[in-house]
Parts: sequence; C-alpha cells; structure tokens
Amino acid sequence: MSERAERDVPQPGGSERDVAEREGVERKAAQPADSTAATAPALLSRTALAVFRLGGQFLAVSERLARPVGLTAARWQVLGAVLGEPLSVAQIARVMGITRQSVQRVADLLVADGLAEYRPNPAHRRAKLLAPTAEGRAAVGAISPGHRGFAGQLCEQLGGEAEFAAVADALRRLSEAMEALEDQHGQIRNR
Repeated sequence: MSERAERDVPQPGGSERDVAEREGVERKAAQPADSTAATAPALLSRTALAVFRLGGQFLAVSERLARPVGLTAARWQVLGAVLGEPLSVAQIARVMGITRQSVQRVADLLVADGLAEYRPNPAHRRAKLLAPTAEGRAAVGAISPGHRGFAGQLCEQLGGEAEFAAVADALRRLSEAMEALEDQHGQIRNR
C-alpha cells in the first residue's frame, strides 16, 4: 500500500483528523527545544499583522465614536490621557507610545479650541502640563455612552468579561515584553 493510501485509511482511536492532530502534537513534543527559533519569526509576523489590523480597527471605531461630539480619535486619546491628572506632552507621548511631536500638535489644537489648557509644571519650568477644560471633559463625557455600548458588544463577542480580561492581559504582556527588549535608545537588541 502506498504511503498516501496508508494515511487515508482511518486509524483506530478516532477520526483521521484526531489522529493527525495527535501525531502532530507528538511530533512537536519530540522536536528539540531550539525548534522555536524557526517558528518565532512566523509568530512575530502573525502577531504584528494582527496588532496592525487591530490598531486600524480601534482607530476606525474611535473616529466613529468621537465624530458626533466634534472630536477626532487623536484628540480623544490625548484628552483621555489627561482626564485623571495633568501631564506634560512628553508624559502623554510615553503613555500612548507615540512621538512627542504628534502629541504636541494635537495638544496645541485642543488648547486653541478651548478643550484643554496648559498649566505651569512645578517640576519643569518649560514643559507645561496639559489639562482638560470643562468643555473638554464634557466632550469626552458625551462619548461615554457610545464607548460603553461598544465595550459591552465587544465583551459579548469575546465570550464575556473573563475572556475580555484575558485578551487585555495578553496584550499588556506583549507590550511589556516588547518594551523590555528595547534598549535605552529604542532600538531592538540583536542576539
């Protein structure tokens, strides 16, 4: 019997698929520990593509939620970063993982539109703190019902709060791992 014909014959202990999956697991278990070196680049690529797509999806949802109150996703993000406490532009950039120049541009627009204001920074004379105005807080507050509704739908789509929390935790761990691999100049270490 040919090798292909032997593979096509149902095996005891389950369906052909069950056997193939079991054999696949057994083969993986028998591989040397350094076999992850071959799969790690593929996993990184899959993860990066998923995160890029997810970033685009979050941006699109954010734009749809922010537009009715006259904000953009970028303005909402920057305002949201300072709702709890005033922060410098550099601090906002670090929290958001974007350039200081991008935050500065958006912060200046928020201030010009009366949605935020610069305050003196007791820790640094030149690096002013950005804080939302009452109008800025009201704009973010007007987004809350849509945000809450979408969060509930996404939670349901993921299978509940426990699953949603697990996804959030996995993304946090991924971000922390990426941060740990960056050196003080922001470049990836080569091993």
